[in-house]
Amino acid sequence: MTPVKSKLGISRPKVDRARRLAEGIVAPVQEFIEGHTTVTIERATLRLLGADGANADGVPVPNIIASQCGQRLAAGAATVYLNALVKLEKTAPSLNREIEKGLDISGLPLVSPERIREKAAELVKDLDARLAANTERRNARLTQWADKAGSPLIYVIVATGNIYEDVKQAQAAARQGADIVAVIRTTAQSLLDYVPFGPTTEGFGGTYATQENFRIMRAALDEAAEKEGRYIRLVNYCSGLCMPEIAAMGALERLDMMLNDSMYGILFRDINMYRTFTDQHFSRMINAAADIIINTGEDNYLTTSDAVEKAHTVLASQLINEKFAFNAGMPARLMGLGHAFEINPGVKNGFLYEYAQALMAREIFPDHPLKYMPPTKFMTGDIFKGLAMNTLFNFVSKATGQGIHLLGMLTEAIHTPYLQDRHLAIANALYVHNTMADFMGEVEFKKDGIMARRAAQVLDETIEMLAEVKRSGLMNAIETGMFAEIKRPRDGGKGLEGVYEKAQEYYNPVESYLKKKLNIDEKTAA
Repeated sequence: MTPVKSKLGISRPKVDRARRLAEGIVAPVQEFIEGHTTVTIERATLRLLGADGANADGVPVPNIIASQCGQRLAAGAATVYLNALVKLEKTAPSLNREIEKGLDISGLPLVSPERIREKAAELVKDLDARLAANTERRNARLTQWADKAGSPLIYVIVATGNIYEDVKQAQAAARQGADIVAVIRTTAQSLLDYVPFGPTTEGFGGTYATQENFRIMRAALDEAAEKEGRYIRLVNYCSGLCMPEIAAMGALERLDMMLNDSMYGILFRDINMYRTFTDQHFSRMINAAADIIINTGEDNYLTTSDAVEKAHTVLASQLINEKFAFNAGMPARLMGLGHAFEINPGVKNGFLYEYAQALMAREIFPDHPLKYMPPTKFMTGDIFKGLAMNTLFNFVSKATGQGIHLLGMLTEAIHTPYLQDRHLAIANALYVHNTMADFMGEVEFKKDGIMARRAAQVLDETIEMLAEVKRSGLMNAIETGMFAEIKRPRDGGKGLEGVYEKAQEYYNPVESYLKKKLNIDEKTAA
């Protein structure tokens, strides 16, 4: 970590202790992760090896293959697919078409292990080249337009349900000054155990995450970037039952950020914790290999918990998310840890508490592109008060050097934002960020003042919580509602049937490639 002089007087030994506690919390979970795979990890592996398409009923080819494998998924689906490519002497696209028509590849006689590994090496080399080309193109554009980049980066959302309408809104947002565009997923897609195929024009509350939709929006934002002279980042969600698969699609289509949290699916979507913990690790390896920034979901804790009383749960989760991400080979520069401006505006000195919380996060995570969420919980429909609250949020975001700044909408709690709502939000943020550009370098804080005391209190409460979680174990802590005041049973939730203990002969060339690329030692990852 880059050493940072603390304006709040935060104790470095206490921060170090908190990180050690987080490491101890994650270790036993990581041990479980290393010994297991899931149906969606296997489908993601197939996708990265070339499996694609869907049959006449809309069932994706990776799902068809996984179903054909059945319990043999414990040994890995890659062998079945690679064997079929070699045995039938087909390319991936031609084999995919045959599978779409009904070909069952699970019963084909096996060729020699050497031939399977040769084919795997060939396909992994192609995968590596594609990921490298995507990273190179992104970095070239960022270098080309570095003088246009700002911090915090302004993040807006589109959510029409129709990818082609999303394109229009996304390009309009880019023209208005947005740096990041997130395509919100259709309601409940996180609970689908498959990824729809092709472009989509109907969604509720958002647009389906599909690889073709990713491709369409990526092309649209690249077009806008050329016109605006700055790189426009694309975001989607790889949370839910298909975390690794959507991460794979994002890697292939050059997304720049993906929402990826180690516990969000457990707490807020009731997805089984064994499934989520295993899936998040593989999906984060994919994100890291593709140089994609993750956005974690601690801001959601403050929608169910009080932001003053439970601020320490946010920091505790950030530290746990950080350790899980490090275990997946992810550097700090790709960890967009989440938090939010969600204190009740009626609280006396609430602004100082918000300021202290945001600055504390920046000082504890100096190398991370923190994701800062606007006020939503206490937006009432009073657009004038809403604009004032968002202005204070914009101030704190700039004053504390947040990396990813999600715009607050003055019409939050009224309707899905109109184009003019977004325009006003962007104009507000740009004004505030510009008019106080060097503010942080001009101020110091009282050593025993409200903000310093608040930061110290939150850190102390975080250490107490982490120590309790370490004693009980993370899964038990989730079962008893220590995070977001939501209780989830370890053997309940959605997707448990898709978790497999790895067989002795388990083979996954993509996993091996990712671990080698990211310098992950299986024996020391935990």
